Order: sequence, then C-alpha cells, then structure tokens
Amino acid sequence: MEYWLFKTEPHCFSLENLKDAANQTTSWDGVRNYQARNLMKSMKVGDRGFFYHSGKEPEIVGTVTIVKEAYPDHFAWDLNDEHYDARSRPDKPLWFMVDVKLDQEFKIPFPRKLLSREAALADMELMRKGSRLSVQPVRKEEFEFIMSLLNSPI
Repeated sequence: MEYWLFKTEPHCFSLENLKDAANQTTSWDGVRNYQARNLMKSMKVGDRGFFYHSGKEPEIVGTVTIVKEAYPDHFAWDLNDEHYDARSRPDKPLWFMVDVKLDQEFKIPFPRKLLSREAALADMELMRKGSRLSVQPVRKEEFEFIMSLLNSPI
C-alpha cells in the first residue's frame, strides 16, 4: 500500500462536496501537472491518502481510499470544461484521473502550521518550501504519525 496527499481549494471542491457525492466517491480530475499525473498513474486500488484543504488556512481534514486506478481524464476533451486541453485526445490521452472514496473525516483538522512543528514530518513533501503539487506522495511513517495524532493533542 502507498500513501498520498490530495490538495484542493475548499471553495472549488471540499470535503463537504466529497461527503455529498454519490457513495462519497468522486473522480480526482483536472490535474494538469505532469508530475502529479504520473503519481496518479502509479496509484493502486486500496492506497490511502490525506484530503487536504489548501488556501488561507491549509489543513488535513480527512482520509480517502483509492477505489479506481488511473484512467483518461475525459474532461480534457470537453470544450466547455475549465480543464479542457486541445492536446489531449481520446485516442491519445494526456491527462488521467483516479477515483477516491471518503474514508474518514477528522473531527479536528490538522493545520499545516501545527504539523510543520513536528520533527517526524520535517521531510514530508508538504513541508518543503515551494512544494505546490496537487497530488503528493506521503511516506508510510508520515501517514502513520499523522494518524497517531488523532487520539492525542498536537
């Protein structure tokens, strides 16, 4: 099993949106960064990830599970979609997406500011200055450490 972090602007798509989705499942579409795309192409069913609200008060708000491995992002072919990309075609897709299902909503989110104080997370991709990837790998130890904080105060 691998671990990931999925960033989203809460005003675009929030954990509340995921909770309201059919079966609390959605495609993670619209990714238009090659490195993030390649990470998604390596995801497997059963992998887990953090659901991260970026923006003014960035925080991890829950976890998701990958329920469908990478497949072509058909929104790239829709002229009316904000993620349209003329370079991507059905016969030669450029962009991919995965499906994620809500696993757990945290009663108390983990703000990035507080997580950045934890020595165990110092090397986490999220903590790297200038890291802007919307999909990031998370080491097993980092995932387990953050999950261990659920039952203890930061």
